Amino acid sequence: MRVVIGEDDVLFREGLVRLLTESAIEVVGQAADAHELVRKVAAHRPDLLLADVRMPPGNSDDGLRAAIEIHRRYPATGVLVLSKYVAERPALELIADNAAGVGYLLKDRVADLDQFVDAVRRVAGGGSALDPEIVSRLLGRGRADPLEELSPREREVLAVMAEGHSNHGIAMALVITEDAVEKHVRSILRKLNLPPTANSHRRVLAVLAYLRSTSTVSAACGCPVDGDVRAAAA
Repeated sequence: MRVVIGEDDVLFREGLVRLLTESAIEVVGQAADAHELVRKVAAHRPDLLLADVRMPPGNSDDGLRAAIEIHRRYPATGVLVLSKYVAERPALELIADNAAGVGYLLKDRVADLDQFVDAVRRVAGGGSALDPEIVSRLLGRGRADPLEELSPREREVLAVMAEGHSNHGIAMALVITEDAVEKHVRSILRKLNLPPTANSHRRVLAVLAYLRSTSTVSAACGCPVDGDVRAAAA
């Protein structure tokens, strides 16, 4: 597996290089600013980009913006954001643009290095790794379990949606009509308080709600919520 790292903190970057190398993961490029990061990924076409949010030249969300650009240009390259910061709008943009092969973890909540390396491999392989704090921020903190209002059938529809299926795939899996699926999906989005807007990415948010509610990942790591949400942005 080949990785490019985008991190302007040289000590932290070298620590990541050492950790990944010791885990038999090849680091093929390193970048200290967002522009260099895009160039390194274009040159090496890695299996995974591991990037911070705040990087030069702007030191705001330049690293995350670069990751979004890279994810669009090279969809075969997984993107794992590792940062101290939660940038909500670009984070949702990254997830919604193509949710397969995407992760967002918080540095100060990664307490188990083996689980972190597992998250790196999972995202590179097309899965996802989302810190529960990220999911909570994207969904809002108002409800303890937004799935409580769903009917059993609606939960089944949402579970199949989270596996990466379109409405047609959901209908086939549950042996119901596509019209019934569309009706259930509309009801799910309404009950989760996800009204239609131009940039809401409602299916992504619904799947994130499902992942947060059903995740069984160890709290010791406090980071990856694993799931396949490839159809969420459809």
